[in-house]
Amino acid sequence: MSVSVGSEVSVSHDALFKDCKPTCAFLFPGQGAQTVGMGVEAQSVPAAAELYKKANDILGFDLLDVCTNGPKEKLDSTVISQPAIYVTSLAAVEVLRARDGGQEIIDSVDVTCGLSLGEYTALAFADAFSFEDGLKLVKLRGEAMQDAADAAGSAMVSVIGLDSEKVQLLCDAANEEVDEENKVQIANFLCPGNYAVSGGVKGIEAVEAKAKSFKARMTVRLAVAGAFHTSFMEPAVSRLEAALASTEIRTPKIPVISNVDAQAHSDPDTIKKILARQVTSPVQWELTVKTLLGKGLKKSYELGPGKVIAGILKRMDKGAAIENIGA
Repeated sequence: MSVSVGSEVSVSHDALFKDCKPTCAFLFPGQGAQTVGMGVEAQSVPAAAELYKKANDILGFDLLDVCTNGPKEKLDSTVISQPAIYVTSLAAVEVLRARDGGQEIIDSVDVTCGLSLGEYTALAFADAFSFEDGLKLVKLRGEAMQDAADAAGSAMVSVIGLDSEKVQLLCDAANEEVDEENKVQIANFLCPGNYAVSGGVKGIEAVEAKAKSFKARMTVRLAVAGAFHTSFMEPAVSRLEAALASTEIRTPKIPVISNVDAQAHSDPDTIKKILARQVTSPVQWELTVKTLLGKGLKKSYELGPGKVIAGILKRMDKGAAIENIGA
């Protein structure tokens, strides 16, 4: 395969982690993992509690109050759930640090990644940007995605029990029945038998109506504002690009696997481009996990609310060692 000189230069500049052989991973959850009551445990660890105090100044509201008391509808909104999961997941790191042997575990981590929003948490953990800068980005990301969702009738649905090829055929069949504005596509490649489809509401309804005839076990409409990880989120990209341009991003201290291409990037400018593209690109989580397991990953920790990632990992490798650390 021929490669132009220009791309060779950028690839080599971004290739610091190309040959990494990870053994211990921190994995961070994405939107949907939030639960009322999260953050309570973190209050007994001063460094974790401090993160919520810092967050209040940036967000302009009492994040801990919404995390611990709800109401659920408020916590589930995109503009609140994204910062809430980011802060609670990084608080979980501090909860672990305060545990006997916790610092040793943190020091042994040699790769990190996160599901969609969780990629920002992973980058903050890897010191690619500060907690505060990451939270400002996450706040803006949530607002921009909510605004993009409000501008068009769109939705997401999980299709359970089919492989990705069958889900693609299901999307093709649904797309034959709807106009351009309602087209659907696979948005989250989570794991075999679990793929999320995003698109216009009529297209999503067509997917739900046809799923049984394609032998899907079930469909589950997702409690999100709209068609994340598709072109429906295009209005959010320019706002994110502007915010990323003015944010200091450093080379991560350990590899952070991207959702967009399941690769670890070391060049700050490349990371900025990837994060801007992430909101309109399908989440390559299945490929990310396969890559980590294929490179010899031995132990993982899911830090933050929920156990979605542990479930996905176990589904892909029954013997996978993973521990949940909540806050």
